[in-house]
Amino acid sequence: MSQKKDPLKKIRSLCYVTIGGAIAYQYIYYKKDFNSYYENVLQPLSQYLSPEVAHRIGVAAIKHGLFPSDQNEDPKILKTRLLDYDLSNPLGIAAGFDKHGDAVVGLMKLGFSIIEVGSVTPQPQPGNPKPRVFRLPEDGAVINRYGFNSIGHDEVYKKLEGIEKAVMNRALLGVNLGKNKLSDDAGKDYVSGIEKFSDVADYFVVNVSSPNTPGLRSLQNKNELENLLTEINRARKRRNSNKPLLLKLAPDLNEDELKDVVNVIGKQHSKVDGLIISNTTVERQSLKNKEFVNEPGGLSGKPLTNRSTEMIRDVYRLTKGKVPIIGVGGVFTGRDAYEKILAGAGAVQVYTALIYHGPPVVRRIKDELAELLERDGYTSVNDAVGKGVK
Repeated sequence: MSQKKDPLKKIRSLCYVTIGGAIAYQYIYYKKDFNSYYENVLQPLSQYLSPEVAHRIGVAAIKHGLFPSDQNEDPKILKTRLLDYDLSNPLGIAAGFDKHGDAVVGLMKLGFSIIEVGSVTPQPQPGNPKPRVFRLPEDGAVINRYGFNSIGHDEVYKKLEGIEKAVMNRALLGVNLGKNKLSDDAGKDYVSGIEKFSDVADYFVVNVSSPNTPGLRSLQNKNELENLLTEINRARKRRNSNKPLLLKLAPDLNEDELKDVVNVIGKQHSKVDGLIISNTTVERQSLKNKEFVNEPGGLSGKPLTNRSTEMIRDVYRLTKGKVPIIGVGGVFTGRDAYEKILAGAGAVQVYTALIYHGPPVVRRIKDELAELLERDGYTSVNDAVGKGVK
């Protein structure tokens, strides 16, 4: 006499087979065509998460190598020299993505030649209250008001100190420095960063252009900037530090303010070795998204593309091309990078593009840029820098 099979057992077995098959399919899809998998599966799924949670997961995934490394050799035409360093390509990740130095090696493996961590403040601080990050997908933009959330110099240093130098030979490591919100001595905060990271950083960035720390942007004013940079340069001289010092500027400076900045950095006692143009903007012109348009904070992404490129061109003219520039702001394609290089940037950085398009965007930008350089008869990135400035 045959026994009847348990119907629940049959259902469970069917569920296991279905789930197993689905997982196997996803894995095969992921391995066979990661770019398509990211665009059609991972990126849409990430939009169901809050922007800050998605950001944290993305950094963790890169840190632990969950995304495929870029195994392709960069086209020779992308080789560039910046700040006396030879790089295989001019593409970097902007500060703000890997704030605490968690994913430096992973970002390098994605194909970036410049990895900038931070902003890092001397003492740990939580930053502004949440929510503090907002997607504007219709505009290809993000508004953030993180407010220098940082684990502090000591903890970030421990992470950077643990990276083997041999691993980082393919990329520059920059440390973007900020001041604590309640600090009444900005100079001391920045000098502290120079002293702390001198043996692990390839270059430093003085960030006085974030709109999310009260009073910070006033440090771009002529007299305050000159005093700040003078103090920093004295500290560098005391330590006999030759690590390049860069200044990151806001895109909201007017023409006279920009001339003042150029005048200050042209003086020996308050000079810098390069500029990063630009930070996020507080302006909200012609945005399609109406849900978050009035949220305070810095706007990044496509609305900043042309604005930052024009600012690069203006500064290149004002400095007569003698001050190296890293261009950042709305770089989504090889064309965006190319326009910034023609305007005077020796390298470019991305951030918002990585949020919307993930790791595949890195190789895509580099390949498109190589094609444009070759099409127009340039032999290298350096050969094209500033060629669009009349």
